[in-house]
Amino acid sequence: MGHSAVLLTVALASLLAPGAGAPVGRQGSQNKLLLVSFDGFRWNYDQDVQTPNLDAMARDGVKARYMTPAFATMTSPCHFTLVTGKYIENHGVVHNMFYNTTTKVKLPYHATLGIERWWDNGSVPIWITAQRQGLKTGSFFYPGGNVTYQGVAVTLSRKEGILHNYKNEKEWRANIDTVMRWFTEEKLDLVTLYFGEPDSTGHKYGPESQERKEMVMQVDRTVGYLRDRIRQSGLDSSLNLIITSDHGMTTVRKNASDLVEFHRFPNFTFKDIEFELLDYGPNGMLLPKEGMLEKVYEALKDAHPKLHVYRKETFPKSLHYANNPRITPLLMYSDAGYVIHGRVNVQFNNGEHGFDNEVMDMKTIFRAVGPSFKRGLEVEPFESVHVYELMCRLLGIVPEANDGLLSTLLPTLQDTSQGPLSTPLPTLQHTSQGSLGTPLPTLQHTSHRLPRTTDGSGSALLPSGWPTLVTGLLVAMILLGKVA
Repeated sequence: MGHSAVLLTVALASLLAPGAGAPVGRQGSQNKLLLVSFDGFRWNYDQDVQTPNLDAMARDGVKARYMTPAFATMTSPCHFTLVTGKYIENHGVVHNMFYNTTTKVKLPYHATLGIERWWDNGSVPIWITAQRQGLKTGSFFYPGGNVTYQGVAVTLSRKEGILHNYKNEKEWRANIDTVMRWFTEEKLDLVTLYFGEPDSTGHKYGPESQERKEMVMQVDRTVGYLRDRIRQSGLDSSLNLIITSDHGMTTVRKNASDLVEFHRFPNFTFKDIEFELLDYGPNGMLLPKEGMLEKVYEALKDAHPKLHVYRKETFPKSLHYANNPRITPLLMYSDAGYVIHGRVNVQFNNGEHGFDNEVMDMKTIFRAVGPSFKRGLEVEPFESVHVYELMCRLLGIVPEANDGLLSTLLPTLQDTSQGPLSTPLPTLQHTSQGSLGTPLPTLQHTSHRLPRTTDGSGSALLPSGWPTLVTGLLVAMILLGKVA
C-alpha cells in the first residue's frame, strides 16, 4: 500500500472512531444562543400598549409580522416544535396532558412535564443534539427540558413547581440573572428560558382585558431588563437572542346561545365511548368502544355547526397533526371562541387557545437580535417549524431530520456564506412505547422538505438524503480503492 493509501486509511479510521461525528457536525459559529418564550403572547399584543423595549429590539434586529404556530396551538406541543423543527404529528407530543387510553390515566399539564416517556418518544430536541456535538445547554422552565432523551439530560435545568406564581416580576429578573450566570460562569452555549405569561392572565381575564395589557407591559419591562443584563454580562457581542411564543389567545364566547355541549347532543351517548379527552379548550379526542366508531362518528359529524369532527385518517393533512399513534380514531376542534364541553360544563376561562392555527388570534411573535442578525429587518409571516433550523445554524450544529427549511429564515442573518446550510438526515423511525397502551408501530417519518440546493435556497440534499458523514466515508473508500 502506498503512502497516499496509508493517509486515506488513517483518515477513514478517524471518521469511524467513536465521537468523531461531533466535530464534523459543527458549522463554525461560536456565538451563544438564548431562546426566550413568553407563553400566549399574541402577535398583536404590542399594538394596544406601549412596548418600547420590544420596539427597540425590532429596530436593532429582526421582527416577523407574525409567526404561525403548529396545530394544535397548545403549550407543550408548540414548544416542542420549536426545539425539534417538527410538526406535532412527527414529534409525538400531541397534547399538554399525558393520557393512556388503556389505563384511562389522564395527567394534568404540570405532572406531564416530568413524564419522560411522553417527551422521549423518538425525537431529539436541540439541547441533546447540541450536547452530542460538543456544546453545553440549559433549560429554565422550558417545557420538555427536565427529562432525559435517549438517556441524555440537559446540562443544567430548572423545572417550575405545580404552584408556581407566573406573575412575579421580581422572580422573572432573578431567573434572568441565573441564566446570565449559566452563560458566563457555567459556559453554556444554548439556554431556553420560559415565562408563563401573558398566557395565564389571558386565560383568566381575556385577551382584551386591562389585566392582559398590564401584563404585556411587564413582559416588555422584562425584555428591557434582559437586554441590559446581556450587556452588563459582556455578552452583547457573542449572544444571539430570540424572543417568541407558542401560540396566541382569543376571547371565549362563554355566554353564547350555541355552546358546544356534548351532553346535549341528541344522538350521542357516552356509553359508546371507551376513552375521552374533552374539556380542554377547543380540542377533543374520542376512542369509541369496539364496533361503535361509525355510529359515534355519524352522531357527531353534524351535531353542531361550530364543531368539526373527523375520523383520524380524514383529518386535514395541512394541519400535520393526526398521523401519529397517540391520536385516537376520532378527533375534533371547534371554531374560534368556542370550547368543547363534555359530560358537564367545567370550562370557565375568558381566553383560550388550541384553535386552528390559521385563526389570526392564534398567531404569535418573533423577535431576534444579536451579532448574527441583520438590523431593522421586518420579515413576512412564517411557520414556527422553521425556527429550529435557524437555531442550529446559529449554534453551528448539524440539525436532526426535521420539517423546517433553513431558507425561510436564512435572510435574517448577517452572513450566509460560511458552511453548509444544513444536513438532511435519513428517514426517522419511531419504535417507542406510545400513550395508547400498545407499542407504537414503526413509522416512516419523512421530512416535509422540498429539494434544495446550496445556493442559499435551502439545505443541500446529498444522494438519497444521506448525511455528510456517510457521504464522506463513501468518498474515502472510493479513493482508497483507487490508490491501494
